[in-house]
Amino acid sequence: MVVGSLYLPKDNPNKPLGEDAHFMHELYQTIGVADGVGGWALKGIDAGIYARELMKNSFIATYDETMKGDYVNPKRVLEEAYKNTNSKGSSTACIITLNSMKNTIVAANVGDSGFLLIRKGKITYKLSIQQRGFGCPYQLGNCNSDNPSVAQEMELNVERDDILMVGTDGMLDNIFESEIEEIVERAIDQKLKAEELASQIGNIALYNSFDRFADTPYARASEGRHKGGKIDDITVIVAYIQ
Repeated sequence: MVVGSLYLPKDNPNKPLGEDAHFMHELYQTIGVADGVGGWALKGIDAGIYARELMKNSFIATYDETMKGDYVNPKRVLEEAYKNTNSKGSSTACIITLNSMKNTIVAANVGDSGFLLIRKGKITYKLSIQQRGFGCPYQLGNCNSDNPSVAQEMELNVERDDILMVGTDGMLDNIFESEIEEIVERAIDQKLKAEELASQIGNIALYNSFDRFADTPYARASEGRHKGGKIDDITVIVAYIQ
């Protein structure tokens, strides 16, 4: 995997780092995203701190996994990171690794972050999100939250030149699959680098998030309760399979 990313925290002077976090471990072909649950702000807790600690510990756990002489197992990474994360708050999480021996990607996901697998400009797989209701995703945390046992696990075959696109809900809520396919097809023609494609996707999601009248996945999912985009932290990771 050749990877690139973009992170656009929403404008909040009290939380300049936002509530999203991610990591990319190119050597061990593993990437992950997390999205701290904003509802903790009502209790004076910055869930972004939990998300960042969870992703830091996931990065460390990825290294530990390879030292065992085994391929990286995303769910085991998540279990180890969860066990070692002690901050208050909670977070969604999605971790994906490339198993180059089997030509597959293996993923573990909790909540409403997710990924798309794109082949020849067309989305061939989209991860189904985990939520108990609109705006209430499954989440990892230390205070009556979920634990990694609820994680969705999947393994998908990949081919050379496939594109893996991973994002938090700030991306997924603000840009339709058809828009992503159009951008990806242009990116393929223009031979954009992974970080350049991530930047294009993230910035269009940002533009849509501020449009109060836009037709967005978030507006449709709300079933009439909300119009336009959703202002949120936006994380996009793009991985080219080579």
